[in-house]
Amino acid sequence: MFVLHADADAFFASVEQRDDPQLRGRPVIVGGGVVLAASYEAKAFGVRTAMGGRQARRLCPHAIVVPPRFDAYTEASRRLFAVFEDTSPVVEGLSIDEAFIDVRGMERIAGTPPQIAARLRGAVRERVGLPVTVGVARTKFLAKVASGVAKPDGLLVVPPDRELEFLHPLPVECVWGVGPATAKRLHAWNVGTVGQLAALSESTLVAMLGRGVGRHLHSLAHNRDFRRVETGKRRGSIGSQHALGRGRHSAESIDATLVAIVDRITRRMRSARRIGRTVVLRIRFGDFERATRSHTLPFATANTRTILAVARALLATATPLIERHGITLVGCSVANLESDGARQLALGRDEALDAAVDTVRDRYGASAIVRAVLVGRDPGISMPLLPD
Repeated sequence: MFVLHADADAFFASVEQRDDPQLRGRPVIVGGGVVLAASYEAKAFGVRTAMGGRQARRLCPHAIVVPPRFDAYTEASRRLFAVFEDTSPVVEGLSIDEAFIDVRGMERIAGTPPQIAARLRGAVRERVGLPVTVGVARTKFLAKVASGVAKPDGLLVVPPDRELEFLHPLPVECVWGVGPATAKRLHAWNVGTVGQLAALSESTLVAMLGRGVGRHLHSLAHNRDFRRVETGKRRGSIGSQHALGRGRHSAESIDATLVAIVDRITRRMRSARRIGRTVVLRIRFGDFERATRSHTLPFATANTRTILAVARALLATATPLIERHGITLVGCSVANLESDGARQLALGRDEALDAAVDTVRDRYGASAIVRAVLVGRDPGISMPLLPD
């Protein structure tokens, strides 16, 4: 089995540079208040996605800041995936600009995996006008790691007999599941590379990080990843987040942000005919430390009022920390999703209200009905996404 991981480089910024020749070769930042994307010329100065606009401009004062054009990004994504699907019938989208592509068994009709990957890159450049980086390996995990190492605008093939030779010198942060908090704990135990992680026994990692995380990291550190590329795979969670920026934020403004996020999430859930049980709240504090809170309901729902009540309760548990450290980002998601099945003939009052609001918004636009607490407030940015 050989898998390709194809990932468009600095997608939003690359679309801007494609469409405006004056931006090519220059540092470009998409988004003003918060960086939505940065070209590699801007990244060279330390600019990163989700960074505050002021900080980004301090790091790169000569950067060109452009407003986002989501319609252009959605169209570019559609053309990008058309190339992916012409390459192989087995494509698993991860986001609007990246996918896994299964090319096993295609040698006779399309050539070797490296040849397919090279042809894919050329087709994306010709048909979409964008650079794309491709990693090629036997597992999904290693293909994604390879594309990350090959960026920008590169192609990296990991031969089967050199997998661990390639993987083990890399920083431990490249392993799926190693976020900032886990990386900090591993560094405290002098584990800085994947090889050092692999040298620990599974029982040691379980004792250090818990059963699920420990077993997961032990497997990936040895490149044991048996997942297949899955077409039509549905999301395991639906979420949204909003960067607040530095400075003080009142409890009322934070609550209004949460209302807007939950309203967006639950509308997406109902549109996708999904319901969920677990509400997850994510917060980034003023010192850039993060916290996660979650609660699982005894029933699955897509009702805005119910999910908002849980999210508000989770936010209340973090209030002392917010007052002490400030807050720069709030996010929410609903997990443990399932299909909502057939619609009930008799809806409850809250469900009927949601249905009525959705009907009006579908007909007249998302701004046709706005919750009272959000009147006059910035609703935040709705990023283009793969279908739910």
